[in-house]
Amino acid sequence: MSTSAHTAIHTHPDIVALRERYDQAAEHPTAQVTEGLMLLSGLYAAASAWITGFAGQTTLTMTNLICGIAIALLALAFGSAYGRTHGMAFVAPLLGVWLIVSPWIVADVDTTTAMIWSNVVVGAVVCVLGLATAAVGMGRPTRLRPAR
Repeated sequence: MSTSAHTAIHTHPDIVALRERYDQAAEHPTAQVTEGLMLLSGLYAAASAWITGFAGQTTLTMTNLICGIAIALLALAFGSAYGRTHGMAFVAPLLGVWLIVSPWIVADVDTTTAMIWSNVVVGAVVCVLGLATAAVGMGRPTRLRPAR
């Protein structure tokens, strides 16, 4: 039986290198614009019921408010520590899809065109931005390899 001390997994050199790679990718201007637009889209989704005038639809209003806040918090997390939050990047496109289909699932019978268009457009934007954010972590490492 070995008595050597085990190091914590979060200090393993491979984990540290991966986090540095993700953080370096998140510093790219395209990633920053994507995260900023996702933050704005989340804030719009949260306030869309009052902006487009369907606050009377309480179930859809609450759905948009919760999804919008979740999207904005994800964008903040990606912008501040992508190396630690990249594993949650798949959630943003799912929230975007939910925003697209939610008017038909949770809204009452009297849905309006403005309500549907608002959700479909912001949902599509969040879905595309979420996929772009997830793609940031899948890119090639930008660190140059030493010449042989």
